[in-house]
Amino acid sequence: MRRTQADKWALNYQAAKQFYEREGHLRVPRKHVERIAVGDQEERELRLGAWISNQRSRAATLSPERGELLSAIGMRWA
Repeated sequence: MRRTQADKWALNYQAAKQFYEREGHLRVPRKHVERIAVGDQEERELRLGAWISNQRSRAATLSPERGELLSAIGMRWA
């Protein structure tokens, strides 16, 4: 099944949220890989550190909704 960009973003956001709930911050090391459960059986490994870094560098072009979601879980934009 092909995943849309929106699906991929949502999956990475879920990983970021999981990291935040466990660690209490979003200072994710660049090389960090986060494992998340998808559905019943599947587990995925997401390159969360790189994703967080990319979101930060794209802050100006992120939709306001996505920016707010990330801010709500402790994203530091600078």
